[in-house]
Amino acid sequence: MNRRGEAAESLAAAFLQARGLTVTERNYRCRFGEIDIVARDGATLVFVEVRRRKSDAFGGPAESITAAKRAKIIRAARHYLSRRRSAPPCRFDAVLIHGEPPRIEWIRNAFGE
Repeated sequence: MNRRGEAAESLAAAFLQARGLTVTERNYRCRFGEIDIVARDGATLVFVEVRRRKSDAFGGPAESITAAKRAKIIRAARHYLSRRRSAPPCRFDAVLIHGEPPRIEWIRNAFGE
């Protein structure tokens, strides 16, 4: 991951923690894909995709989360859950970071099954 991506994920993690979530893992990788942030929101396990765009000229950060990308994240989340004895309630969120200075948009339950 490049420095800009790391900075975006750190910004997103701090943003989520300030709103009461507990970040439990960052950059979970498996053969199916990667999950940027895994967090807890009370009893709910939250899989977070972080996207940053310097400009919306070629589409904003939300548009960069394609159907194929969502499918990879869902497969990686299933793999993550397969390591657990029981599956807690889960959701998929997106933290979108727009421009400079950064403006953060948090979409809860952004996609999923």
